[in-house]
Amino acid sequence: MKRLLKYISFGLLGVILPLLMLATILEKFVGSSVVINYIYSSPWVIALWAMLAVSAICYLAACRVYRSVALFIFHLSFVLVLVGAFVTHVSGVRGSLHLRTDDLPTTVFQTDDARVGRFPFQVSLVDFRLQFYKGTSVPMDYVSLVQIADGEELSTGVVSVNNIHKHRGWRFYQWGYDADGNGATFAVTYDPWGIAVTYAGYLGLFVAMIAFFFGKESNFRTLLASPLLKKGGLMVLFLLCSSSVAASQMPRALPAEVARMFADVYVFYNNRVSPLETLAHDFTVKLYGDDRYKGLTSEQVLTGWIFFYDSWREEPMIRVKDGYVRFMLGVEGEYAALDDFSDVNGYKLTDVLKGNVDARMRRAATLANEKYNLVGMVHSGSLLRLFPHSDGEPVAWYSPADTLHANEGCEQWDFAMSMLQQIRSAVAGGRYDEVSRLLGELRVWQRRVSGSTLPSDAVLTAERLYNHLNFIFPFAIVSVIVGLSCFVVYCRRVLRGELWHTKLHPVLMVFILVLFAYISGFLFLRGYISGHFPLSNGYETMLFMAWLALLMAMAFDRKFYMAVPFGLTLCGLALMMATVGGSDPKITLLTPVLQSPLLSVHVAVIMIAYSLFAFMMMNGVTAIFLMRGGNEQQIEYLAVVSRLMLYPALFFLVTGILVGAVWANVSWGRYWGWDPKEVWALVTMLVYSLAMHSRSMMPFRSAVFFHVFTVVAFLVVLFTYFGVNFVLGGLHSYA
Repeated sequence: MKRLLKYISFGLLGVILPLLMLATILEKFVGSSVVINYIYSSPWVIALWAMLAVSAICYLAACRVYRSVALFIFHLSFVLVLVGAFVTHVSGVRGSLHLRTDDLPTTVFQTDDARVGRFPFQVSLVDFRLQFYKGTSVPMDYVSLVQIADGEELSTGVVSVNNIHKHRGWRFYQWGYDADGNGATFAVTYDPWGIAVTYAGYLGLFVAMIAFFFGKESNFRTLLASPLLKKGGLMVLFLLCSSSVAASQMPRALPAEVARMFADVYVFYNNRVSPLETLAHDFTVKLYGDDRYKGLTSEQVLTGWIFFYDSWREEPMIRVKDGYVRFMLGVEGEYAALDDFSDVNGYKLTDVLKGNVDARMRRAATLANEKYNLVGMVHSGSLLRLFPHSDGEPVAWYSPADTLHANEGCEQWDFAMSMLQQIRSAVAGGRYDEVSRLLGELRVWQRRVSGSTLPSDAVLTAERLYNHLNFIFPFAIVSVIVGLSCFVVYCRRVLRGELWHTKLHPVLMVFILVLFAYISGFLFLRGYISGHFPLSNGYETMLFMAWLALLMAMAFDRKFYMAVPFGLTLCGLALMMATVGGSDPKITLLTPVLQSPLLSVHVAVIMIAYSLFAFMMMNGVTAIFLMRGGNEQQIEYLAVVSRLMLYPALFFLVTGILVGAVWANVSWGRYWGWDPKEVWALVTMLVYSLAMHSRSMMPFRSAVFFHVFTVVAFLVVLFTYFGVNFVLGGLHSYA
């Protein structure tokens, strides 16, 4: 009977896992509502989950898991989460409510299934306010003041993003607002029992995971005491690389010290006020792929396009990666000039952009077209929003290309246009002292008009320092070379039966400390400039993973002799993904929903889990490499290390999912929405949890099988983080 229950439980899990994967792919073609209604929320899938819960409980009872309090609470908590989800599905109410300040109080709202629902009280909107980031027109929060008349009782409550108003079990969430600012849309839910049961399950999971690490019969403590961990060492092979730059004819440009004068001028860029240096840096990197061109600084490149356009339009500095687009433009190398984009017949990419061509070709042509348009925006001046106008809040910033009928004849606008003409004239005449004076006057005028809405001098200094410290890619190359060199040399020495060499270990640790300090400072500056913890997009999470890899390398160094090679390799790969993986490195202001402190916790703990899974995968690759030499003891040692990492990795992954669910419930009124990233995080958790059941699943007792599993399972992690972003999309595609 016990064996039958085991087969039923793991068999059902084996059915649910591919079903979840398939559903996320189907969602790409048929839409989320269809998949949710006919798969995730369908009676037969609910029945599968129920059968899994019942069979698992019976199997746990047959295995007498209740003898271990932590394990019993852990599995029982999973059942509570499923029960809570079922209660929400059966008895929960969810809908939307639209209110305007001039409407009468109402008791009616619309449910998600298009029916009419009613509150046991009356609700009205007293006021709505749209709050902006200081000195910008970027929304920071949507705040509604609602009034509830419940019999003779009259109460008011504030509803904003990430701030729920509750009344008698009903929960009101800020969802949207009317364009005129006199109305708001709310998500409303009523699910007191479902949320209570689900949160009880979350709490039980968290408590059980902590208790497991301290339990006397914990397998984690048994592995930690393994004599194999007392063996090991470290060695390193450090390689130096150099590069050369070929000189060629230079386009016209301002002297470096003159171009640098433009760096301190304020510009409204990427929905925030920043120094012009930041725009110049991003502009040059976007066009050329580097922040310098032929030895010219990014400020020289930007001002060159502004003041010497005819000289630069023939300069082959626009990087075109796709061979098909290069063929369309008629260029042989990787770089095209602006003049290459058109000829006597017109714009060369028009047919590709508008015609019926392959999606990959259109995407490549679109990227090249974006760079072409970016140059046009600089030449026309539309990208240079240098001129603040203080007629009301928030302060508006305008470019020379803007048509401002309301400001014609305005003293501020006249000053701005006059200043621009004087700067152009001084540059054309080579009167650089006058350029310096005019730029100083422009900056003083910007500060006077903008007032307190400008970022502080400390923030601007930090941003300029940040722009000059961007050595991510060179560090990535060196980290990968050093890490892989360590890995290869170590494996060769083990195969020859030689001892682990440690003479260069202090040198390697100095390099790790320097790299760790650099990434720490880089993340700190980015967070200080943006005003939020830097974990809001793919670029920042990859930097954080690189930081974690180095931290783990230093933490595991004494116990695990492959920690440093693995840490450096993982760090380098993460840094590479940050710079060339399509992530957007621009510093941005957070949308209202991303301002919750739960975001940082949610992302941080999940990235810790992914980093540990990556270490396990590298362990598996090392073990597979060592198999041909018959190094059973080394392979077993690596298996012990990976099994140790598995426990905290799953702990952090489960914690991250739970924190994300709580955040979603606070922000959107539901703790699980079957978004592709959510589903694949669940799949990742379930896949790796299989390795925790070695007593029930015999193959996992083999070190070789376990290593192969960690390598294959990491493909799920890669798809969860990258595949969902680039293939499936969804609410989480920003990270």
